[in-house]
Order: sequence, then structure tokens, then C-alpha cells
Amino acid sequence: MEAGPDGPRAARAPRHVVTLRGHADFRMLWAGNAVSQFGTRIGGVAAPLLAVGVLAATPFEVGLLNAAQTVGLLLIGLPAGAWVDRTRKRGLMVSMDLCRAALLVTIAVASWAGVLTLAQLLVVTLAVGVATVFFDVAHLAYLPVLVGRDQLLEGNAKLQTSQSVATTAGPALGGWAVGVLGAANTMLATSAGFLVSAFQLNRITSVEPAPDRPATRDLVGEIGEGLRLVFGVPTLRAIACCTATANLFLTFLITLNVLFLNRELGLSTATTGLVLAASGVGGFLGGITGRALVSRVGRARSSWLSLLLTQPFALLLPLTAPGWRVGLFVVGWFVVGFGSTVYNIAQVTFRQAVCPDRLLGRMNASNRVVVWGTMPLGGITAGVVAEVADARTGLWVGASGLALAVLWLLLSPLRTLRDVPAEGLPQI
Repeated sequence: MEAGPDGPRAARAPRHVVTLRGHADFRMLWAGNAVSQFGTRIGGVAAPLLAVGVLAATPFEVGLLNAAQTVGLLLIGLPAGAWVDRTRKRGLMVSMDLCRAALLVTIAVASWAGVLTLAQLLVVTLAVGVATVFFDVAHLAYLPVLVGRDQLLEGNAKLQTSQSVATTAGPALGGWAVGVLGAANTMLATSAGFLVSAFQLNRITSVEPAPDRPATRDLVGEIGEGLRLVFGVPTLRAIACCTATANLFLTFLITLNVLFLNRELGLSTATTGLVLAASGVGGFLGGITGRALVSRVGRARSSWLSLLLTQPFALLLPLTAPGWRVGLFVVGWFVVGFGSTVYNIAQVTFRQAVCPDRLLGRMNASNRVVVWGTMPLGGITAGVVAEVADARTGLWVGASGLALAVLWLLLSPLRTLRDVPAEGLPQI
């Protein structure tokens, strides 16, 4: 396969840069990605609120709108990976930012003119979701090209930190903006945010190498090559299966948390929000400490150790009861957020480090389709369990499954590795 961990790609990072603090181009990527992450989450809140407040959408229609935000990955995720591998990543990210900005402007204009329809909102939301898929796959593939292998750990730690902040603060900021500015104006502000992201990314001065282009283009064959990489290499297969399982049961918990805290425990809406913020705080702490932890323990070992030591704390959630035992939920959700972020830093860095440049887009896209594809199933199944039994029972199921997801890694070659194998990946 192509260059190993110490091959040509590592040499692309400027030699004088010891940490990414001195890497101006990475700062542009980091800033652009952070703004994009916030925009995605703010728009994800503003669109349903616009549907309910302006279009009087039914619960079913709101459900369709929420599905439209994420179904793009399942529809286009695998072809997107092949496309990303064929083109320069930075230019593609800028194009997707501009595309999302233009799409959201149409929603604001139509709302101001009083001609907005649910059909337009659904189509635009779906299109924005598809553009987000291309952006996310491209940025994961671009980081190793921009900073080199030696800087991957620090780069991913910084990106995970900003993602944790966006995940926690983005929805709250979106709700506040809708309340103060109105849903249509929030859409316009989100559009402006994507323009800022495009501007930041366009300031990157590093020349991106031209990607290898096959003499004949075979989309199905290229997609198959990415899938064979993810499922044909034991370490990558274990990571994909572990993350997919964890996402399945984490969605279980996320789906039922509000129902459990608000209805079964009787907590106020404000208190429920504060309790749920514990995961974001844990994720932020995991982001700022993850680089040091993973560097000391090793990328391979950190992948399974971070889950083994933290995810069983999810079992504290169904033990929660009114009074002081609400603290059990706070502790459990905080530790789960911390461990999940450290795991993501470790496993994303590991996957990027062992994957050749020409397959980065397809590897990331194939992995993302697999690990995110379980999330809708988790939400639906959680609802069924809560309907048949109750939310606490559903939390027991979700917490148990989350704690056991690490078995995929413990039963794989990752358990015997400390870091990235010096010989890289085997031929597949």
C-alpha cells in the first residue's frame, strides 16, 4: 500500500512547526470547521421551529424534517467518499459551504415573502444535509494531507473539542436565536456563518497535492474498495462495529433522557437541560485532555481503554431517582461524554494514520455510513421499549449495550497494540 506512518505524507507538515499553534493553515481549517459545526446544529434547531411556528407542521411532518437532516448520509455517503478521493478536499469544502449558505438564504427569503412551503423546507433541508455529508467527509480526509501524520493527534483533539462545544451549545444558541431574531432571520444568520467558514478555508495557503485519478472511473468499484478497507482489515472492522454499536445504544439513551428526567422524575425543563449538559462538559474536558492521554497511552490502546473505563458509568443513569440521586445521572452522563470524546480522538487518529491518502475519503465515508446508520434504529427501538415498558427500562437497555460495545475492540488485534503498526495496513 502507499506511504506508511513515516512516509511522504508526514513530511508535508512544515518542519519548523512543533505544535499546531504555529500552523496558520490548520488554524484556518479549525476555525472554518468550528463555524460549520455550529451552523449545522443551529440550523438543525431553527428548521423544525420554523416548521412549527410558521407552517403549523404536524408532529409527523416535523419527524420528516428531522429525518431529512440526516438521511443524506445514507443516500449519498458511499458515493461521496469516492468523489472526495477524486478531488481536492479544500475546494470541495469551500463549495459545500457556499452551497449551504445559498440554500438557507432561499428559506429566509421565502419566509419573509410569505410563500414558504413545507415542501421547500424539506427539499432545502435534504440538500443542506447532502452538502454537509460532502463537507464532513472531505474535512476528515483533508486533515492528514494538511498537517501530516505527526500532527494528527493534536489536530483531532482540537477538532473534537470544538465539535463538543458545538454539540452542547449549538442547539441552545439556535433556540435563543430563534426566540430573539425569529426563525427566518436565524436561517439567514446561519447562512452567513457558512460564508465565514468558506472565507476561513479559502485563506489556507498550503498547496494540496492533486489526487490520483484512475484512468477509467468505476464508481461501484471505488466504493467497494473503501468498504473492503473498512471491513477487510480487522482493526478497522472492529472500530467500525464498536462505534456502530455504541451509537445504537447511545441513541437509545439520548432518545429517552428527556422523557425520563422530565416526565418520570418530574424535573423542570431548565433543570433537565442543565443535567443533560453534563455530557457536553465531559466532552469538552475530554477534548482538551485527550491529546495528552492518547499520546501517553497510545492510539490503539486508548481506543479500547477509553471505553472500558468510562462507558459502564452509563449504568448510573437508570439508577437515578428524585433528590440527591439526580447526581448519579450527572456523573454518569459526564463520564460517558468524556470517554466518548477521548475514544473519538484516538480512533479517528488511528484510522487516518493507517489509511493511504487515495482511500481517505472512501474509508471515512464507509465508516461514517456504518456507524451513523444504526442511529435511526436506536431511536425507533428506544421508543418501542419505552412504550411497552417505561423509560427507565429503556435506559437499562441502552446503558448495558453501551457498556458492552467495547467487546468488539477487546476481541480484535487492537487489544494487543499500543499504537499504529509500523508496517501500516496489510494488502487487501
